[in-house]
Amino acid sequence: MRVKTEASFVGTVGDPTQKEKQIGQVATRYTANATMDFIQTDRRAIGSMPRRHECFLGWTAVGLSTVAACYWAVWGTLENFHEGWWYPSLWVNLGLMLAQYLLPMLLFVGAGLTAIYWPRIGGGIHVAAALVAAWFFRGATPIVLYPFMVGPLTLMGILYWFGRTQPRRWAVAAVAGFPLVTVLVCGVGPAYRVAGRLDDGGRAARRLEGNGVDLIWAPEGPGWPRDGVAWEEAMRRCRHLTEDGSSLAESRQHVWRLPTVDEAVRSLQRHGENCGGSWDAARSKPAYQRMPDKESPLWDVHSQVIYWWTETEVNEREAYIIVYNGQVYRRPKHAHWGYLGFRAVKESGRHLAPVNGQEGE
Repeated sequence: MRVKTEASFVGTVGDPTQKEKQIGQVATRYTANATMDFIQTDRRAIGSMPRRHECFLGWTAVGLSTVAACYWAVWGTLENFHEGWWYPSLWVNLGLMLAQYLLPMLLFVGAGLTAIYWPRIGGGIHVAAALVAAWFFRGATPIVLYPFMVGPLTLMGILYWFGRTQPRRWAVAAVAGFPLVTVLVCGVGPAYRVAGRLDDGGRAARRLEGNGVDLIWAPEGPGWPRDGVAWEEAMRRCRHLTEDGSSLAESRQHVWRLPTVDEAVRSLQRHGENCGGSWDAARSKPAYQRMPDKESPLWDVHSQVIYWWTETEVNEREAYIIVYNGQVYRRPKHAHWGYLGFRAVKESGRHLAPVNGQEGE
């Protein structure tokens, strides 16, 4: 009996098969738990990564934002140095450039960056912008408004809403970097040209002779205003302008008039020299030996006016205007824009003004 108990005890404690089973069960449970933890962690990692179609939608939106921002960068830069940049202060000019001419580009860049980091918020901003554009420009032609403004904004909003961009740093570099480079590339030439403009400070009457034209151009005042007027008003002021060009008389004086388009083309200058302009009436096209610019003695470089009315009518409703760079366009006579003014002229005679900046006889 005693021997049997001891043998039973030894068989229970020293049985290697039972111990191996216990160790195997523990190892199996540990391995299973570790495997489940790994699978759950891997699923979370995979779930945080955008799927292929989300990346495609996100990067398509980034591409559209970059193209739109670059387009407005080109437009804003060229327009800034064409009709803007006329204040004497550098800081005011820079402020106007950012607040007016480059504002569309900055809005696209800002909305795109927002959508890259917060897709739903950025997508909503684009759709809201589309609705605002549809309301604000409701008087525009639908063929222009919807395909080029409302449609692209809405599409970008949808793409950003459902898409994701990885890696974000490349998306940020595209949306913000390419427009900035576009501004720099497009602005170098115009900035150099504007910085070299001639301004002698003279705003008195000037006699310009050359290229088959000999005219006296009105001094600053009612015959050469710093703001815009319609064609009929310009004609009226010329008829009432006094001999010295300093005031308007109650009755018609018939001393001053608007220049014809041919006279305006032939009179334009750059760096104090006539640009050799000629007017092809049959084709309604000007031609120049060198491109004119907004300079003395004809133009005021610190005025917002960049277009002048001419006396030449296209028809009963339209007349020609001339740009400081020599281009000629037809515009409705009722057009009244702040940058569309005039400068009256009169035939040279005994009442002489300075000839090309020098006193005549």
